[in-house]
Amino acid sequence: MNIAKSTRHAKITGDFAEALILYWLSKYGFECARVDHTGIDLIARNPHTRELMGISVKSRCRQVGTEAECVSIPADQFQKAAAACDAFGCVPYFAIVVDAAQAIHGYILPMSRLRELCPQRGRGSYWRMSPRFLQHCGEDADIKTFEFQTRTGNWWQPADETSSRG
Repeated sequence: MNIAKSTRHAKITGDFAEALILYWLSKYGFECARVDHTGIDLIARNPHTRELMGISVKSRCRQVGTEAECVSIPADQFQKAAAACDAFGCVPYFAIVVDAAQAIHGYILPMSRLRELCPQRGRGSYWRMSPRFLQHCGEDADIKTFEFQTRTGNWWQPADETSSRG
C-alpha cells in the first residue's frame, strides 16, 4: 500500500533523524548537541576516543517496494561538512537514517570512510541499501549501525476501505 505523506514529511523526517541520532549517541554516553550550521547538524564527543565529531545527518523515508533505493548525497555536502568541521575543530562524520517500510536503519561513519565506500559519481555519492551492501556495512568496524523493526498496529484506514467494512 502506498501511503500519502504530509506536505511537511521531508522536514519532519530530517528532524526525526537528527533527534534519533542524538538519542542513540546520548544513550551510549556521547555528549552531543544539535547545531544550526551549514554542513553539520550535530556535534558529539566520543567518550571512548575523545574525538569531537561534526555530523551531517542524511535521511530518507521509503515506501514499500522502494526500500533498496540509494540515498543520494550531493557532492557539495562533503565540502560543506569539511568546512564546518574545520571551523569547529571536528572530525567530519555522516549519519544516514532510512525508514525502509518495516525497519529504520541508522549508520554513523567518518566522512573519509563514506567517500571510500561511495565514491562520487556525477553530481554526488550514493549510499546503497541493497542487502549485500548493508551486510558489508554491518561487518565494517568503521561503521556504527542500529536498526529498529517497525509495525503499525490498528491505524486509520482510507475512507473507501472503512465504508466497505460496514
